[in-house]
Amino acid sequence: MKFSTIIIGYFVIVNIAGLMSMAIDKAKAIHNKWRIPEKTLFMIAMIGGSVGSIMGMQMFRHKTKHNKFTIGMPAILFAHIVLALVVYFKVIV
Repeated sequence: MKFSTIIIGYFVIVNIAGLMSMAIDKAKAIHNKWRIPEKTLFMIAMIGGSVGSIMGMQMFRHKTKHNKFTIGMPAILFAHIVLALVVYFKVIV
């Protein structure tokens, strides 16, 4: 299996996890049940699931009034984009 296929598969899976974690946390919030810790939601985004997490925030209208999330999740995505460009162009910052 090619390395690029493994990387793409990883990002697909982790972004699905980001999307689903927002969906599950929203459902638990509605039913006043135990919630997914915010640090877990951020950790999923930080390991590569930022796109899925942002999509989940928008789709489920979850955490959209919290500055920590409305600023933090796009900041993580921006950092991922910069890191990808640095790796792709082999630029040393």
